Amino acid sequence: MSAGVLDRGRAVLVVIDVQEAFRKAVPAFADVAARTAILVQGAEALGVPVLVTEQYPRGLGDTVPEVADHLGDTPRLPKTAFSAARAEGFNLGGRDQALVCGIEAHVCVAQTVLDLLADDIDVQVARDATASRTDGDRDTALHRLEQAGATLTSVEAALFELLGEAGTPEFKTVQELIR
Repeated sequence: MSAGVLDRGRAVLVVIDVQEAFRKAVPAFADVAARTAILVQGAEALGVPVLVTEQYPRGLGDTVPEVADHLGDTPRLPKTAFSAARAEGFNLGGRDQALVCGIEAHVCVAQTVLDLLADDIDVQVARDATASRTDGDRDTALHRLEQAGATLTSVEAALFELLGEAGTPEFKTVQELIR
């Protein structure tokens, strides 16, 4: 599917495995957790549904507080499959765009994005909210996903795309989040 502008009526934010066990293993963890929290808050302000997965939470822990504190009643979808799209209960609710972020870029994020692309979902990956244990694995994964048809974006670019215009109450909220 060709990349289109993110549309809040068509998009879902997919947050993959931003869990406690990765805190010490992923050098960019603090930045990814902070950027993911901004995406979650922005999605909420814009009425974009959020799907959150946790890879084997019994072993890897829960979604970290930096993100979980902004999720409200959003359920966390436990999974053992690497691809979130293969997890029981994963459902985009009929939407055809996914904004994806999370950990690890070369495993769960990559497999999820590839599955979504295979299902003709327009996928954008927030590169500044996505990481792996090594920069090489992250960079290789992002290159591979771009070659496969995903669009690489940033947290700020994605939120302003979803926003679409200035001068609204949502604009003020998003503007405060990215400062």
